[in-house]
Amino acid sequence: MAEDPRYHAPMPDSQLPEHPHPRAHLALLALLAAALLFGLWGVWTVVGARGGEAATVGSELDGLRQQVATLARSDQVSREANQDLQGTLAERDEEVSALRADVAFYERLVGSTSQRRGLTVHGLRLQPQGEGAWHFTATLTQTLNRAAVSRGRLTLAVEGSRNGSLERLEWSDLRPQDDAMGAEYSFKYFQQLEGDILLPEGFTPLRVHVRLAPVGAPAVDGSFPWADAAGDVAPRSSPDA
Repeated sequence: MAEDPRYHAPMPDSQLPEHPHPRAHLALLALLAAALLFGLWGVWTVVGARGGEAATVGSELDGLRQQVATLARSDQVSREANQDLQGTLAERDEEVSALRADVAFYERLVGSTSQRRGLTVHGLRLQPQGEGAWHFTATLTQTLNRAAVSRGRLTLAVEGSRNGSLERLEWSDLRPQDDAMGAEYSFKYFQQLEGDILLPEGFTPLRVHVRLAPVGAPAVDGSFPWADAAGDVAPRSSPDA
């Protein structure tokens, strides 16, 4: 059997399959690698920029929080300082009012047009000390004889109720372990005499009586409602009936 000459005839060059050149492969790979690197660089740049912006924003937020905290503390300090100032001003106003009242009292006392009066209990003020103890301040005056010195003793007596019954506590009851004869005074125009008394438990005071026993002269009495004497303003005395 004769062989088919088609199987042995050489194929023309124009009909051979073309294969890419190795350099073309390398160039393509290099291009792909460059594109990949460029893409990664772009992503890194964007992420880095975003991270920097986030860090900057975070830092700004921290700064703003610190400013808010500082302003809050400053506002609190300012409020406290303002409250302290208001309290100080109120105290000063009270002191000024008290001083003005004292000046008016002294002007009336020593003024040439003031009414001349003999020994008098001008006022009485009571201040609680706790556990039944009270501090008293009695203002004594005399303008009738300005050249003379008034000397004597002061005693207090307190009327009130205990266990539903009226009761009167004398000086010896109010100061059982102290000078039973009374507190001594000595002045020419006026004197503020101070001391302490002790009320028994369960006793409700209603009225306090003041007695002045001058040397060589009749006793002088004055009385004050307890509520007035224990208030902010010392009342004037009212003569006993």
